[in-house]
Amino acid sequence: MDTARLRSVLRAERLVAIVHGRDAEASLNTVLALADEGVALIEISLHTADALAVIARAAARLGPDIVIGAGAVLTADDMRRARNAGAGWVVTPAVTEAVAASALAGVPVLAGALTPTEAVHAIRLGAGAVQLFPASLGGPHYLAAVRELLPDVPFVPAGGVDVGAAEEYFTAGAVAVGVGPPLVGDAAHGGDLEALRHRARRYVRACRSGSTA
Repeated sequence: MDTARLRSVLRAERLVAIVHGRDAEASLNTVLALADEGVALIEISLHTADALAVIARAAARLGPDIVIGAGAVLTADDMRRARNAGAGWVVTPAVTEAVAASALAGVPVLAGALTPTEAVHAIRLGAGAVQLFPASLGGPHYLAAVRELLPDVPFVPAGGVDVGAAEEYFTAGAVAVGVGPPLVGDAAHGGDLEALRHRARRYVRACRSGSTA
């Protein structure tokens, strides 16, 4: 995975699933179920129980077609540990030292930002795209306003994105959406995997076709 491919996959798939679980085995099973339902970009938060082992096991099970990402990456050391575990790309919650360190190491990075100033700074440091977080603070109208100023920045809103909101964000110019609890539910804590699969199919269909039916 390189930055160009990350941008390409974001535009093609339009969905990043965010897994943050209290149970390592359940988190792994969640990742595998998401992949099985066609989710190609899966971010495993470093706040997940035994996160590095979950990343390593998921990467080994899924092979090269699904490139696992690591989320909640704050520092250069976080990035290195995630990369060594098998993560092919990383997500930061803010414009931290990990953005420039990841770019320097050739690891594609989706940088968390909320304001235009932060977004521009992230791109200048080498971010491949900007995760607009928490997107729920401003919603699709805020994204549309920011894109008027920064039309060339690939934005991925995350935070409270349900299926209906996803379509609104795409209309506002998002290249993809990042979705955690509205998609994952309680599956990564040991909850219902069949319910997760149903939600995953709905999100995949909505994100690829633009339909929320």
